[in-house]
Amino acid sequence: MLKLRRLIVAGAAVLMLNSAFFALKGPSADPLKKPVKLFNGKDLKGWTVHGTEKWYVDGGELICESGPDKQYGYLTTDKFYKNFDLTLKFKQEANGNSGVFFRSTVTGTKVSGWQVEVAPPNHDTGGIYESYGRNWLVQIPEEKEGFLKMGEWNTLRIRAQGDRTQTWLNGREMVDLTDAKIGAGEGSIALQIHDGGGIKVRWKDILLEEL
Repeated sequence: MLKLRRLIVAGAAVLMLNSAFFALKGPSADPLKKPVKLFNGKDLKGWTVHGTEKWYVDGGELICESGPDKQYGYLTTDKFYKNFDLTLKFKQEANGNSGVFFRSTVTGTKVSGWQVEVAPPNHDTGGIYESYGRNWLVQIPEEKEGFLKMGEWNTLRIRAQGDRTQTWLNGREMVDLTDAKIGAGEGSIALQIHDGGGIKVRWKDILLEEL
């Protein structure tokens, strides 16, 4: 009888330990945040256009295209995003010089923040640039330049959490940067049209998960 009691007590202790473990390691009481579509495939709801360049929707895709002014243009999310995991697809036409800004603000067509480069081959797609500041923070080494598929759909992933920013292009890691200034930044996600004219880029499947 004593042996049976000891077994019962031991079993109860194991159950309590398991419960404590799952309480610590399992999902929190708050529902997990799921990725949200920043682009609805229909219109520019939730975004703001800056500048005179062209932003429009065609066949469920978001298009950015140089206008007659051939100046910088930006399309910013109305909402600010601090810590996030963003994935999107882009296809470059013409010279395809563009980019994805994060923790950024735009006044007129002057942007303050950080850009993950989207550019023609051998021009640092996936690298990180600070506009009107320190310029290039990370450029892409030669051995990674071949990951870009010019004229085809590419998948870009950007993860920003605290001071750390990571980028991937078509599943290949491009940048892993820790920077206190970026960590202190606040702002929108923004797509860019570079100046100079002749630029056209298609975007789709823009999904963001807040962290």
